[in-house]
Amino acid sequence: MEPIFGTKPGAAAAPAAAPGELIKDTTTQTFAADVLDASMKVPVIVDFWAPWCGPCRQLGPVLEKLVLAARGAVRLVKMNIDDYPEVAQQLRVQSIPAVFAFKNGQPVDGFMGALPESQVRAFIERLAGDVGPSPAEELIEAGRAALEAGDLSSAAQAFAQAIQLEPGIPAAVAGLARCYIESGDFDRARQTLGLVRPDAKNDPEITAALASLSLAEKAADAGDTAELEARIAANAKDYQARFDLALALHARGDREGAVDQLLTIIGYDRKWNEEAARKQLVEFFEAYGPKDEVTLSGRRRLSSLLFS
Repeated sequence: MEPIFGTKPGAAAAPAAAPGELIKDTTTQTFAADVLDASMKVPVIVDFWAPWCGPCRQLGPVLEKLVLAARGAVRLVKMNIDDYPEVAQQLRVQSIPAVFAFKNGQPVDGFMGALPESQVRAFIERLAGDVGPSPAEELIEAGRAALEAGDLSSAAQAFAQAIQLEPGIPAAVAGLARCYIESGDFDRARQTLGLVRPDAKNDPEITAALASLSLAEKAADAGDTAELEARIAANAKDYQARFDLALALHARGDREGAVDQLLTIIGYDRKWNEEAARKQLVEFFEAYGPKDEVTLSGRRRLSSLLFS
């Protein structure tokens, strides 16, 4: 089956500034031009790293994303100390990753280790001022807006372009997967979720998208709501009918109704089918997100039932 959307994952999109203009590798021979001379015009961040360094691999993408988001107000120069150790030795670098900021040919700030993104952002903002959303983040927001409006094609294109700019970025991967889930193409949704970068497989947005995919696949086999409701009317303790009705209601967008059916099962018999209703509720909450009002209300009601 051909993709229903005009843009496949990985479709090209030009960032606001070409990464090569803002991010480059340097050598011992080019360091003076790439860093000292360039810092006379704009702050230059130097990232001392090595291929064997795990924290370096964590920090590098964060630095690159935030430098791109600064849109030319700061540049990033990367130096592999295995190949070019001299400058790091001169700066007395003891461990990596080590990051230095240069202005007017002089180091003015720096840090060591793989800091959280918020701290890296603050470091860059001390040099460059406010760092806005990166081009990929802007595309993700556009994709979310289009998805909310029901424009699956535009949403998919935006998410795919964000993935092109930042391969494996979890918010874009999850967003594109949701487009395929909404279209009923569950196989492509699962393939898309496999694009997430390895360090982000447990990202909340990926977890939520996986839960949504699982629910969509279950709902496809849930059955007709009228028939299920008739079975429940005849026997209020037909737990399987209630369970299937919860999945069917979720598929129709009736989150409150879906949660109500599962909570009713728990109220009657919380141990039914190895606590299937509670486990399904957890999957609902993962799909809806921790801040969703249905999740918040449902968790309160579930706690009341379990601890009463």
